[in-house]
Amino acid sequence: MKKKLIYILISVSICLLIGFLSGYATQSSVGDWFTTLNKPSFNPPNWVFGPVWTVLYILMGIAAGIVWSKGFHHLWVKTALYHFIFQLLLNGLWSIVFFGFMNPLGGLIVILLLLVFIALTYKWFKVVSKTAALLLVPYFFWVCFATVLNYQIWMLN
Repeated sequence: MKKKLIYILISVSICLLIGFLSGYATQSSVGDWFTTLNKPSFNPPNWVFGPVWTVLYILMGIAAGIVWSKGFHHLWVKTALYHFIFQLLLNGLWSIVFFGFMNPLGGLIVILLLLVFIALTYKWFKVVSKTAALLLVPYFFWVCFATVLNYQIWMLN
């Protein structure tokens, strides 16, 4: 149990670090460039994103920690975690492309890839731990919503 908790804490810390770095990369654009864009009526207020992403990064970290605790020597665990790491990198890349490069179309391409890799991560997490896979469900649905939002912003601008 102690080993599992350590893996979870490390994984949550890594996810939150990626979230922090993504937030840092977007900070200047959110305050100026993003405010000038036309947005759909269902665009949430900016203050919603921080708390939602914090919870999602924590859930993702818990899920990854559960999978990691099953033993990295298992092929399925390695496969699951490789998919997780790749989707986490795509997650961070989206912020850089959309906000850092101020490129909604590029962001849309990245977020579509991200959705594919979240689905693959879910699939592999489910092989290792159904609980871990279920912890990714809110993340998947939030990114689905973010994809629609990204698409609408691209279309409106």
